[in-house]
Amino acid sequence: MKKPQLIVIFIAAVLCVALIKFAPRTNKAGDGAGKENTENQTISTQSILDGAKTGLTGSQKISLLTIENQLTTAKTPAARIAIFKQLSQFWADSANSLTPYLYYTYSAALLENSEKSLTFAAQQFVDRIIVLDAKPEIQNWMAGTAKVLLEKALEINPNNDSSIINLGVCYTYADISNDMNQLMPTILRVKSVIDRNPDNELGQLVLGLGGIISKQYEKAIERFKNVLRLNPNNIFAYLNLADCYELTNQNGLAIEIYTKLKGIANKPEARELYDSKIEELKKKN
Repeated sequence: MKKPQLIVIFIAAVLCVALIKFAPRTNKAGDGAGKENTENQTISTQSILDGAKTGLTGSQKISLLTIENQLTTAKTPAARIAIFKQLSQFWADSANSLTPYLYYTYSAALLENSEKSLTFAAQQFVDRIIVLDAKPEIQNWMAGTAKVLLEKALEINPNNDSSIINLGVCYTYADISNDMNQLMPTILRVKSVIDRNPDNELGQLVLGLGGIISKQYEKAIERFKNVLRLNPNNIFAYLNLADCYELTNQNGLAIEIYTKLKGIANKPEARELYDSKIEELKKKN
């Protein structure tokens, strides 16, 4: 993991009730438009789809197979788009399974290739990337997939601020690239948006995470403070701010953050973790 957020992930796992259940993984590319999927993934789309299918009832499997078989006879992009949309609706409504829904929404958007469809599909991923309890391997899959959509959307409209910030989310919330030559131009584009609109909470958070990745911790601290000015309840910003304080040997300030979090935590397990972290930091002083 590029950013030093092990404590963030550990605490988040305790703090959050799991919003999404994900399926097992293997390693094979999916059918259709999804073959243009993501780079540097540790799981595959096909493994996610296969895992989700294991939870289907017999009648659901028959319904799904009926729709999937239509892909073999679909001759036009419009026909395939319609089938991908049927598949996304099946997984959302009948199977109540998130990741296959996201994948087929992605597949339809790639073929449709309009700014509206691409940004809508990408937003479905980004909204799930930024939840505190997102599993890292699924988070990376989502980020890599959303990146494909957003890059295409930005080819159509390079000045879409939301797409620029969401692309920054893909690079900073998840480990989709170790190449700073890819990361930094994206961060600079996000910065240009925030220079014009400093009250964008997500953009400020992206810049804070970018500061951690590039080891510019003091700049990251200012960004996380900006986030908390905009939203005093952003736990993710608090945890990363405490992380930055610790990384810059400002342990007393990190202790203040964990003490504050301990006071607002509503779960005994979280309070115990904060206590443990406070004691660890006290020993460093």
